[in-house]
Amino acid sequence: MGVDAVAAEELAAIRERGTYRHMRVLEGAQAPRMRVDGREVLLFAGSNYLDIAMHPRVVEASAQAARELGCAAGGSRLISGNLALHEELEEELAKFLGADAALTFGTGYMANVGVIPALCGRGDVVVSDALSHASIIDGCRLSRADVRVFPHGDLDALEQVLREVSSTHRRVLLAIDGVYSMDGDVAPLAEMLPLARRHGAMVLLDDAHGTGTLGSSGRGSAELCGVSDSVDIHLGTLGKGLGCFGAFIAGSRPLRELLVNTARSFIFSCALAPPQVAAARAALEVVAEEGWRRTALQENSRQLRDGLANRGISTRPSTTHIVPVQTGSNRRTMAVCQALLERGFYAQGIRHPSVPEGTARLRITPMASHRRDEIDALVAAVSEELERHPA
Repeated sequence: MGVDAVAAEELAAIRERGTYRHMRVLEGAQAPRMRVDGREVLLFAGSNYLDIAMHPRVVEASAQAARELGCAAGGSRLISGNLALHEELEEELAKFLGADAALTFGTGYMANVGVIPALCGRGDVVVSDALSHASIIDGCRLSRADVRVFPHGDLDALEQVLREVSSTHRRVLLAIDGVYSMDGDVAPLAEMLPLARRHGAMVLLDDAHGTGTLGSSGRGSAELCGVSDSVDIHLGTLGKGLGCFGAFIAGSRPLRELLVNTARSFIFSCALAPPQVAAARAALEVVAEEGWRRTALQENSRQLRDGLANRGISTRPSTTHIVPVQTGSNRRTMAVCQALLERGFYAQGIRHPSVPEGTARLRITPMASHRRDEIDALVAAVSEELERHPA
């Protein structure tokens, strides 16, 4: 069977399941207002949470690096791509997280599929939440370690699993998200991390959505929960709250050395380009100096959640800037998503299999720079379209 025949067969099955995806075309800078599929809309579907991507300091730093160093690092970090700029950024990231060292990766996905197999293999076990991000799941598969999954946020189940595996496996890694990307809730880190310590488990915290956006200084969910010192491996992204591109692992110097020597997604990839690195350094400065962005983001998120709740629309269990509105079926979700787009609001519909069957939802993500009246208008539109498209 040829490639086209295989593609046609698989795509037909995807369409039959109602899970066919296509990419919308966005125009303009990442900002509260953009053009989506040719229509000007308010953007409530992005990850540029703090609206830093177009910050003048970030843009100028990137442009200056492009002029002085070019648009490519020119190779992998272990051959010709390890620029002084990379080392400087990693020192700043480590300082930002209160760690001894850091190492950058191309994406958060690459960081997880690099770090988990570097720490665990046959004879080891990874303990993970049922709603862990796909990159944690794939990192576990690549590691060939045993995997034990506990129900989402269930502390009793977690303790039971840790108790069982601590005596039967060589190494135990607890791999969890800080902020769950489809529900917007924060992991109960203040309770989870002591359990890990009690049973001798290492802790990997994937804080992709908390980096820059949570905590008194933007250090994320661990800072918010007061447990920063208990995280062994801290994964953060540069492409969400920091408005740039890339990801990083922060931890000890031996961990960094191990990753440089064993993490395949680091070893066999080109280094981040100089403009991206310089932009990230500037973004760290903005996060440190403009704390009002975090405050505004969380105030906007609270206004959105409260506004929907006042209309009888649940956004549970969200407590952050990821605000889910469960609609039930894939069909209803995408109908509401399209209706909102036509009214000038882009709030992406998320369907099974990205979320459990029957829990399809609008995943709404406000920005720090959205105005109060814009959020109120979105709340009204969501309420009206849910009524027009009953379950």
